[in-house]
Amino acid sequence: MKLTSFVLLSAAFATLATTASAQLQSTKILNLDVAQAIAQEAMAKCRSDGYKVTVLVVDAQNAPKAMVRDDGATAATTEVAKMKATATMLYNRPSGPAQPPPPGTAAPAATIPGTINAQGGVPIKVGDNTIGAVAVSGAPGGDKDAACANAALSKLADKLR
Repeated sequence: MKLTSFVLLSAAFATLATTASAQLQSTKILNLDVAQAIAQEAMAKCRSDGYKVTVLVVDAQNAPKAMVRDDGATAATTEVAKMKATATMLYNRPSGPAQPPPPGTAAPAATIPGTINAQGGVPIKVGDNTIGAVAVSGAPGGDKDAACANAALSKLADKLR
């Protein structure tokens, strides 16, 4: 009888100890100040290169956190930036064709509605975790859009730790 009580009591303490040591995982989020700074830095880079663009920064749920559209950027750039951000978050990689393209691929892969197979969307990462994306649209080529996004992330790398 005492042995059974001891075993049950020991099992209860073991369960309690395991539960007490279990903790929620600590995660980083993209806050508004950092999102706005990323958008402004991407805009500054594109402006310095002479491009009129829209910059959209989304959080981990692909919800808009910050958006700026430069004077002279067309209205369509806002929708294209959203599609680039969605593609980035959906595939968890920079938007555009897979780099390098699969061998024997003649045409870009089909896109999911609401996405676009164009460069310019870049994941915002803290370590291996994607906490959002920055998407740029309006430069004369997706590679130039991506360069503006990457320049902003490089400049603010110390805030993304």
